[in-house]
Amino acid sequence: MKIGNVDLGPRPVLLAPMEDVTDASFRILCRECGAAAVYTEFVSSDGLIRDAAKAIAKMRTLPEEAPVGIQIYGADPDALVQAAGMAARAAEIAGGHGADFIDINFGCPVSKIAGRGAGSGMMKEPDKMVAITKAVVEAVPGKPVTVKTRLGWDDNSKIIVELAERLQDVGIAAITIHGRTRCQMYKGEADWSLIGEVKNNPRMHIPVIGNGDINSPEKAAAAFEKYGVDGIMVGRASFGHPWIFTEINHYLATGELLPPMPVRDRVALAKRHMGLSLDLKGPVTGVYEMRRHLSCYFKGLPDFKETRMRLVTERDPSAVLAILDEIAARWGDTPLAESASVYGL
Repeated sequence: MKIGNVDLGPRPVLLAPMEDVTDASFRILCRECGAAAVYTEFVSSDGLIRDAAKAIAKMRTLPEEAPVGIQIYGADPDALVQAAGMAARAAEIAGGHGADFIDINFGCPVSKIAGRGAGSGMMKEPDKMVAITKAVVEAVPGKPVTVKTRLGWDDNSKIIVELAERLQDVGIAAITIHGRTRCQMYKGEADWSLIGEVKNNPRMHIPVIGNGDINSPEKAAAAFEKYGVDGIMVGRASFGHPWIFTEINHYLATGELLPPMPVRDRVALAKRHMGLSLDLKGPVTGVYEMRRHLSCYFKGLPDFKETRMRLVTERDPSAVLAILDEIAARWGDTPLAESASVYGL
């Protein structure tokens, strides 16, 4: 599968963009675990054109995470066009590697975004969505533009089959479809039948990437086999479980499941993640922003509450690493199987 000239190989598994999750440290770790491509956190187009430091910083990517997409969102067409131009020049503006492709977020369902007409709020205005996409594509010639979206606004407006074709026709290089409507948020099961209908539309010729409820190697394989998608995207199931990409890729290649990862190996990955966070953000922010990740590495361990509290309240990096060593020493070779409930899926 290719996004423009970026070759992601056959049956690629991509990391979904997630706010407050997919920072550079997590993206690098997921690439090391086998993610074919990764995406930044959502970057506000309004923030970019105001030169907001936080928005600029989110555009900084590193060579180790490539191929990487910078995802932008907003409701104002002019701001999105300007933001796309800035994302195309991210290496110059923010430093680092820059963007291999630019993704437009038409899928985020949270009220503070969708309620303002951005993200999946744009599903109410498909003509505007198509016009914005066309303008963004034309503003960044030579840089692939992709779109991430949903099935529709609600059960009465599942417009994705026609919409995907229209977005393709204005020049996007690939489309990712989350198999829920905006009104579903993340509830209920993702409906992959419409994703498959988009892929099997004979008029579609760009890659179609499916997203929603991929939380196991078996589900990943079924998505490729049953619906024929070109790629799949893993979101919440990677949180606290970045090696899910290793597990999925192994299963796709061999048809065999890897054994559950023992706690000792989870600790090693958590320490790798911690080291990247400290290197990239410094000891204060690096430790603080790792809190949301660390305890998720060990969900399901018995008698873990006290250790978890220490893990997510300790401020000193060396003390956090010492707690991780304690976890390895105490639970060591204990295999800890994943379960869908861990990820709230």
